[in-house]
Amino acid sequence: MTEVPARYDVFVGIYDADATLWGEVSYWLGARLGTRHCSLCDVTHGLFRRKAEWDRCAASLAAPFTSYHRNDAPPAALEAAEGSFPVVLGRSGSVHHVVLTGDQIASCNGSPEALASLLRDVRPGP
Repeated sequence: MTEVPARYDVFVGIYDADATLWGEVSYWLGARLGTRHCSLCDVTHGLFRRKAEWDRCAASLAAPFTSYHRNDAPPAALEAAEGSFPVVLGRSGSVHHVVLTGDQIASCNGSPEALASLLRDVRPGP
């Protein structure tokens, strides 16, 4: 069993979307039509761009927050996510741990402050 760190070096968010031109366009259209949804996207992005409120909230965290799409995330992060997206992981060294599940992210209802608050309260554990 891997030792769980006292704190994380970085938070890693993985969107339930792909970072290709087609992936971005199909997600945007699907989100407008109600056929696609990513609760992490709702927190970090508005209709056309990243939310300034999210940038302020992310800057207030104890560790930097970086994000990826499913198809461009580091292999170790994808392995830790176990195919469940969206997700927020905590990375310590090269080890990733799930700190927020898709349901927990969805509970933020698109609020950057709510997600930042959950991340401020993260207590590493198994």
